Amino acid sequence: MLTYADIEQAAQRIRGAAHRTPVLTSRTADDRSGAQLFFKCENFQRMGAFKFRGAYNAISRFTEDQRRAGVLTYSSGNHAQAIALSASLLGIRSAILMPHDAPELKIQATKAYGGEVIIYDRYKENREEIGQRLAQERGMTLIPPYDHPDVISGQGTAAKELFEEVGQLDVLLVCLGGGGLLAGCALAAAALSPSCKVIGVEPELGNDGQQSLRKGEVVRIGVPDTIADGAKVTHVGDHNFEVIKRHVDDIVTVSDAQLVSTMKFFAERMKMIVEPTGCLGAAAAMHGAAPVEGKRVGIIISGGNVDLSAFARLVA
Repeated sequence: MLTYADIEQAAQRIRGAAHRTPVLTSRTADDRSGAQLFFKCENFQRMGAFKFRGAYNAISRFTEDQRRAGVLTYSSGNHAQAIALSASLLGIRSAILMPHDAPELKIQATKAYGGEVIIYDRYKENREEIGQRLAQERGMTLIPPYDHPDVISGQGTAAKELFEEVGQLDVLLVCLGGGGLLAGCALAAAALSPSCKVIGVEPELGNDGQQSLRKGEVVRIGVPDTIADGAKVTHVGDHNFEVIKRHVDDIVTVSDAQLVSTMKFFAERMKMIVEPTGCLGAAAAMHGAAPVEGKRVGIIISGGNVDLSAFARLVA
């Protein structure tokens, strides 16, 4: 059972390796939402996303035998880059399963960080099965993108830093794919701002987490058709869901059109690039999906890794 102590320990492990990312505000965003918004900008994290926190925390705990054998994972992009970079920094080889339709920017970045990229078809093949088989054949340690205690506790350090900087909050909005970030942030909120309502945000066409919370058990769906590639998952993780059931108050959804509008807002008004998945929480606040009016609201911007040509087409 994960606790806030695990997040505190993770914070010690990643100190000096992960960036302490800025918390930004926007008067225009406040006016649009009717709330006071605090954006925790993980798009400025190393490799451009919060995923570095969990990946580095997990790999830094490897034994000598595990370090010699290396690390393997599967990911559509940000966790892939995080594992490749963390492994490189720690002198460990890495292999990453990536779907054939992952953003080319993320595939090339993963290779540039030193990762061996293995392509698979996410619509026809099961990445968990392939990953487990390859890890066993190669003797490597499998670190999944979200369903892992060390990954969850590492991701929770983002919310820990947010609360340390801005104090108590009424609401915390966190994007939801597999649930690692949401679970970690919910644990941090429960310890540092107990009255804060924690709300996960998913794309409308990928609301497996919302269905799971309503039903009380993990619900599996097909691969979602959404521009939020970081949330193109079919189910939340088991470790994550145990935390989500205990500490998350609600899960809401936003449309792809609202994500595009929010990407444009960040670019035009706050002068920063945010990938579609990273816009989930902000979109919920500024488009009325979450009840935030009159409240102090924390929003985790999960990442900024988006192909510039795709970004230009979306916001044009």
